[in-house]
Amino acid sequence: MPKLLQINPVIRRNTSTGKIMQEIGELAMKNGWESYIAYSGGRDGKDPSLCKSKIIPVGTKFSVAEHAVETRLLDRHGLASRLATRKFLEQIDELHPDIIQIHNIHGYFLNYKMLFDYLSKTDIKVVWTVHDCWLYTGHCYHYSSVGCPKWRTGCGNCPQKKSFPASWLLDRSAKNYIDKKTAFTSLAPGQLTIVTVSNWMKEEMKESFLGSLPFCVIHNGIDTETFKPASEKDMSDTRTAFGIDMDSHVLLGLASIWLKEKGLGDFMQLAKLLKCDEQIVLVGKMTAEQQELVANTNASLGKDQRRIVTIPRTENVIQLAALYSMADVFLNPTWQDNYPTVNMECQSCGTPLITYRTGGSIESHSAETGTVVEQGDVEGLRRAIDYYRNQDLEQLRTICRDHAIGNFSKEDRYKDYIELYKGLIDA
Repeated sequence: MPKLLQINPVIRRNTSTGKIMQEIGELAMKNGWESYIAYSGGRDGKDPSLCKSKIIPVGTKFSVAEHAVETRLLDRHGLASRLATRKFLEQIDELHPDIIQIHNIHGYFLNYKMLFDYLSKTDIKVVWTVHDCWLYTGHCYHYSSVGCPKWRTGCGNCPQKKSFPASWLLDRSAKNYIDKKTAFTSLAPGQLTIVTVSNWMKEEMKESFLGSLPFCVIHNGIDTETFKPASEKDMSDTRTAFGIDMDSHVLLGLASIWLKEKGLGDFMQLAKLLKCDEQIVLVGKMTAEQQELVANTNASLGKDQRRIVTIPRTENVIQLAALYSMADVFLNPTWQDNYPTVNMECQSCGTPLITYRTGGSIESHSAETGTVVEQGDVEGLRRAIDYYRNQDLEQLRTICRDHAIGNFSKEDRYKDYIELYKGLIDA
């Protein structure tokens, strides 16, 4: 029976990578594999008992704290956790999996130089799914919003030194770039396969130091039976629960955390272009400063204008599906993204997408189910909203739903991984 070992700092299903990892493991077991999951035992405090794969906690709270100190002071993210990594490598050696599937190894829990030095001495096939850009930059996990091209030739003087994984003192990005290049290109030819979740990222990585490796694109999937058009009752109950006007046209935006790159400022500009029967509904965690920004924007609109409604991050999927379903459009004015899950979820609930021309955010919709607007073009967002408001809403919802079922099913996407694993073993 072949063995699959997946690696990611978080295992919880309420995180995107944790959920993807668990569901790949479950499908692997259905196809006759043994499934193991390694995660940060010191960072992810969520009880993993519901995980169906066999679990391997890596490290402790102490090793995570040590890793954080080296990151914050010395810009050595991914180069600490030496004892925790040594113990983990002993477990890999005992297990000897046929496939190691890496999702993320940044996250204060593994030493990547030790891991790849070990892997280079084995015949284990490695698949690395790239969820962000950290593995081929000298520091940052994404560079689009600041337009930094240094990852193509070598980093240094990093403009995002204080962004995740933040360093307060040293800038080691030039040396980090060299260390990563040395480690991640050390495996035998054909031993490491890169999976990107978008065509955009594949094309970007082809220009990086990993460009000569074998690549394939496997888009993320979603549960299309969870994210489906909601009932009238669920939509009505959700409007009542969150104070959304019953007769308003909803312009929905959603982010786990409203980072600057997610386009909160663009929503505030769009609010000034609202029509009297429209509300912007924003779901996700905001800082006190951001909440004040929203409050000030609401106040500036005047008493006769529809206001912006904010909703804390919700893990109630029935309410989330109802929010998607009640919206006239889903707006994603993101300034950096790889392949946003929210873009799939909204279409699966029957709602068209409007997004900026950013990374892989433009890849999930069809010509009928979504519109692309240039970054920062808030008036373009307004025109796209007007376009969809003039369409046959029920017909549009059917088209969006059919597109989602045909393209976003998690079962189909995870099946692609199983086929990839089999091909690598048989090669």
